[in-house]
Amino acid sequence: MSLYVILMGVQGAGKGLQAKLIEDHYGIPQVSTGDLFRAMRRRQDELARKVQDIMASGQLVDDDTTNAIVADRLAQPDARTGVILDGYPRNQIQAAFLERHLQEKCARVNAVLLLELELYVAFKRAFGRVSAGDGASFNCYYNADGVDFRWESPADSAYPPRLTATVSASGENLRRRPDDASGDAIIKRIDTYLETTQPLISYFEAKGIVRKINADQSIEAVWRDIRRALATN
Repeated sequence: MSLYVILMGVQGAGKGLQAKLIEDHYGIPQVSTGDLFRAMRRRQDELARKVQDIMASGQLVDDDTTNAIVADRLAQPDARTGVILDGYPRNQIQAAFLERHLQEKCARVNAVLLLELELYVAFKRAFGRVSAGDGASFNCYYNADGVDFRWESPADSAYPPRLTATVSASGENLRRRPDDASGDAIIKRIDTYLETTQPLISYFEAKGIVRKINADQSIEAVWRDIRRALATN
């Protein structure tokens, strides 16, 4: 039995972590268009060269090319029994292509998992997060145990205070994504999510396959709800 899952949710909803849990539990790979585009830089086939030319020109990858990249990935051996799609489809044109493509394989989108999170909480999860070299994640608002967070102001006050963090026990400096340090960049990402995602949610709700998950819970509780949602498909 195949399992094709679309994972949707605003930044900070925990999509990456939950995708990894789904991947390990159900034995299907996570497929991200961002990862696929980056992988095209290392290939030399016709499709890869087309993508490289588009990206080199600074243009956005069009729907037809994006669909071709996804179809190419779904043809790989590890995707025979399903995938977790993250960042795709981004519009109804891509969604319709995906449905047709899966029908040709006698498969379908089993569930759209919508990780719901209040937008202010989403902002704080992104703005306050830092990570260690081993992948451990912390947040100055929610998960600060064992970490020293500081707001440092430049001497001339020419720039806003900067959030820095170190592990209390070891002194390791923790990393912050550059785009998380800008409140404006985070808000723009949220606005883009709302603009592009809401029409897709309505599209899939009409097909009865959207499963809404409360993302403002513990990791374990969200994972439990995801398994329950997938058990009905």
